[in-house]
Amino acid sequence: MASRNERARRDRAARRQTELEKIRRKYVPGDSFSSGSPPSAPSPASARPPPAARRQDNQIVRHGFPHQPTALAFDPVQKLLAIGTKTGSLRLLGRPGVDIHVRHDGDPAVLQIAFLVNEGALVTACTDDTLNMWNIRQKIPEVVHTLKFQRERTTCISLPLQSKWLYVGTEKGNVHIVNIESFVVSGYIINWNKAIELSRKNHPGPVTCLVDNPVDSNKLLIGFETGLLVLWDLRTKAADVRWQSAEPLRSVCWLSDGKQFMSSHADGSLCTWSVKTPQRPVATQFPHAKTRENGQQEPCKAIQKVSWLSTRAGLPRPGSLLLCVGPRPARPSEPYVIFTGGLGHDTAGRTPSVTVMHGRTTTVLEMEHNVVDFIALVDTPYPSEFQDPYGIVVLLQNDLVVVDLTSPGYPCFENPYPMDLHGSTVTSCTYLADCPGDLVPALYSVGTAKQNRTGFSEKEWPITGGTWGTGGNSYPEVVITGHADGSVKFWDATAVSFQVLYKLKVSRVLERQRRSQDGDTEDQLAVQQVVLCPESRQLAVAGASYVIHFRFSRNEKNAEVPCLEIPIVYETYGDSDRDPPSGDPAVTVRPADTIAGVNGKKAELSLPVRCRSGPIRRPPGFHPELVCITPAVNGEPPGVISSVAVNSAYGLLAYGNESGLVIVDTVQRTCLLNLGTPDLYGPADPYQRAPRSPKQRAEEADLGRSPDSEQINGLCLSPTAGKQGGVGSVSPRGRDVQRSRSQERLDTQQTASRSSSLSSLENISSEAIVCLQFADTFVNKSESSTCPCLLVGTSLGSTLIVQVALPRSADRATQAVSVAPTGSIFRLNGAMQCIALLDCSGARIPAAAETWRDGNKERTRTPSRPTVSSCGSLSEAGGGDGQLLVLVSDKQARVLATPSHSCLCKLQITETSFVVRAEIISLKDSVCLVCYLANGRLNSYSLPSLRPLMEVEFLPLSDLSFQTTKSAIADPMLAIWGQQMFVNEDATQMARTFCISNHGHGLYLCSPSEIQKFTISSEFCTQLQDMVGELFLACDMPELPQQGFLKGLFGGGVRSLDREELFGETSGKASRSVAKLLTGPTAQAEQLQARVSSTGGDVGRARQAMIERGQKLSKLEDRTEQLMADADNFSSTAHQLMMRYKDKKWYQL
Repeated sequence: MASRNERARRDRAARRQTELEKIRRKYVPGDSFSSGSPPSAPSPASARPPPAARRQDNQIVRHGFPHQPTALAFDPVQKLLAIGTKTGSLRLLGRPGVDIHVRHDGDPAVLQIAFLVNEGALVTACTDDTLNMWNIRQKIPEVVHTLKFQRERTTCISLPLQSKWLYVGTEKGNVHIVNIESFVVSGYIINWNKAIELSRKNHPGPVTCLVDNPVDSNKLLIGFETGLLVLWDLRTKAADVRWQSAEPLRSVCWLSDGKQFMSSHADGSLCTWSVKTPQRPVATQFPHAKTRENGQQEPCKAIQKVSWLSTRAGLPRPGSLLLCVGPRPARPSEPYVIFTGGLGHDTAGRTPSVTVMHGRTTTVLEMEHNVVDFIALVDTPYPSEFQDPYGIVVLLQNDLVVVDLTSPGYPCFENPYPMDLHGSTVTSCTYLADCPGDLVPALYSVGTAKQNRTGFSEKEWPITGGTWGTGGNSYPEVVITGHADGSVKFWDATAVSFQVLYKLKVSRVLERQRRSQDGDTEDQLAVQQVVLCPESRQLAVAGASYVIHFRFSRNEKNAEVPCLEIPIVYETYGDSDRDPPSGDPAVTVRPADTIAGVNGKKAELSLPVRCRSGPIRRPPGFHPELVCITPAVNGEPPGVISSVAVNSAYGLLAYGNESGLVIVDTVQRTCLLNLGTPDLYGPADPYQRAPRSPKQRAEEADLGRSPDSEQINGLCLSPTAGKQGGVGSVSPRGRDVQRSRSQERLDTQQTASRSSSLSSLENISSEAIVCLQFADTFVNKSESSTCPCLLVGTSLGSTLIVQVALPRSADRATQAVSVAPTGSIFRLNGAMQCIALLDCSGARIPAAAETWRDGNKERTRTPSRPTVSSCGSLSEAGGGDGQLLVLVSDKQARVLATPSHSCLCKLQITETSFVVRAEIISLKDSVCLVCYLANGRLNSYSLPSLRPLMEVEFLPLSDLSFQTTKSAIADPMLAIWGQQMFVNEDATQMARTFCISNHGHGLYLCSPSEIQKFTISSEFCTQLQDMVGELFLACDMPELPQQGFLKGLFGGGVRSLDREELFGETSGKASRSVAKLLTGPTAQAEQLQARVSSTGGDVGRARQAMIERGQKLSKLEDRTEQLMADADNFSSTAHQLMMRYKDKKWYQL
């Protein structure tokens, strides 16, 4: 009998081995290996594509507010806005939906931007002393020319309208002139020693502003930092008028008549100057200075910029925001004076502002952030005409504001750009590509569509340049951002768009507790993770110590939110003689009043956040259904929740932190499982667990908090009344303590005995839950059918399986759900990153989910999802391996066949670095693994064969360092153990804002206020040109109004200047040491084409010369033959003549 059983066992093993070999041949062709040596995927170095096959990352679009803006420019004809930043970025904005981002090489800060009005180009001056010409006629602008100054630092630039000569001011006080067509410096130069008076003994300082006279282009106004103003005559190459102010100069602006100009200074004053009065200013005023009791004026801050704009007829402004001086309305034709700064120094609470003065009315527009720059919006591009401003574009440090000057009270336009992304610090991102088609309309209907924002201008957005792209996506995309203030925002990110759909606030459900005495200033409501089930529209939002479960509804409700207080604690026995608590040795559960604290005292539980009491109004949208809070035990803050998973088909919510795992029934609203991470292993725990005291735990904050030796496992506190240990409904605000369901616990004797056989290097103090995945899979090798399970990945590279036993659907609301660890363990090097299941054809098996139904309508499961039951059958007949389990850590990846748990393929992703984020995505008709490494590389591998598909230099991790709080910490003992494990929270925070989704799309937080979207799909890259809008539209320049007869007769009109005659070849050539021309990609192509053309011309000329030479040789040959023939004829004639007279005498002749 025994021999028969042994033969049957050997036959089953042989059949299983045969099936395994078939699967291996299917997915790993050409590889031969033994059963004891699974195949290894080629290393990235050996299988790296050739350099010609490599391609760089493809940036799709950048959304959000430009980080650290420095410069602003506006094209009044094309209606385009340009913003430069400190990091070298350049954002070009047109009508809503037209948003282009480009970047300078080397990332220098942008000092100033100048549009070539209605010509499809602009010039930028950067801190690396370069001038860059950008061509914006193409969809993706490129640098055409780059000119670098070598001996002088550039400080400002000025480009007159319809001129090809650019004025460049330098730090040494000189003014150079550059031809913007060829980017060559002219020989015409205005030296500072010629601009100042001969009697002046000191240097005037750097050039701060250059302004062309609006009616006489021969006059150039030069402003120096020390307050010297010079009106330079370009023809005579001499200074016409000089003015000297008592205070340092900040800015200068001409009035449209060209006879007066206004300057702003560092003492908060505005000075008006006349061309005919060089001695002193015509008027000096301190707009915001107040007189003290002693009769002196209070000091004021500098006025950084001023604009003086003329109008055809002034209109009364009855309203103002802060300050109105003078009762009289504005008189006709009184100009606008707009400036920023000038407020008092010693006035507390002064906010940044922009001041508008029109006639005798002064309006102060308070801003929320510091003002960087502003530009007045005018219809005419000609500075000699009446400007009649209709708006002000104000660039703030963290916002863009456009003020309507034509409406009473100067209201702001509602900003249509998605620039409020950073209203609160972004702490997490979730990217869902290929969502259900009805998700975006549903979110819009309960969010943006119902907002009635008041206080904004009723007029249309004034920046209307460019056109939208013609292409688009066939699938919707949604981005979810979590913020530090507890808010969650949903964005429509389809194709190149980015529009806010819906906003959710956690503060409506939770309230903050008082800050701790140790000075911890971290926001307690900050969102760490967001998980959305698109089919069922169930949402899980997790913070550091809370998890909230939401359901979507179109109806408004008013109800109380139930709350579960679940401390994730467990007990580790360090003495083999110590007995576990009384009761079942396999189950350890204690009520709240028996939790042991320090010195045997009762443990104290405190809540980091508290659920709001009483009924809560729930407007249409996501309604909170359940709140789970992890309380602090004995004053120690709980570990940060590191992973969350929700499954609508199972009705379960799972989350974990550095101490253990919690599974909650969202239908019955009870805690099903609350185990410490070591207890999930059971007797097969491969690690030695070291007991820790509360003080030691606090000292190891950077290395992960260890469990308290006086804590117990399996405790679940919920404010419910009534049943002890039951699974009934939860009373929302009860105060009694309910014990959770029975928890399986490791036997104490086995815990103590296993430590003797382990190495001291495996003495582990903490193991966090970092990855959770609900799925129908095989529990162990002996199973022949699948069951609902929870796959748990830990920070030590372990993957554990927790079995879920679901009752029938009809009894789901009344019968209990049982969960229990199975003991199945898979181990990889490094912390787990992601887990997925594939079917036998290599397609990904999605998680089961319900289809959303509003109200109490019947819910059905998604047809594309597998049917959920307590037990399922294999998809393949014959009982073979029906699934492939893909496990990815920050070092390795493996593909296992289940239920045999045989390794089909393995891959060492990296040895010297680690994976920051890994995702298994669907791309075209296949599934692949995409990994972003800390060394900046982006790798993709096919599944299930783990063959390298792509490996490119993508993004250095240092570019995301703005999210970090401290430098990397490495444990040298872990390096000796064979791996380098980074245990700080910085890489974790970066991973929360780096997302990879289906179709090869991804995004990351490229700055505190911007999100960058990218793709690895070559097919999408070919469609991107159609999706991106056009910036430049061909249109005619507005006609210059005809000059009046009297102005033309008496010389009061606009006088032109032939700049080509002054600055062209007749002025000579500038020294080569002044500037060096660096060409851009387009210029290089043009030079190459010119070089090819020149070479072709040389070859043609040589060929023509050769042909001409051949023709001349032919002619010479013909002439030689003719001469030879003539010579023969002459010889014959001479011979005949000789023979004729040969025998005759002389007298016979």
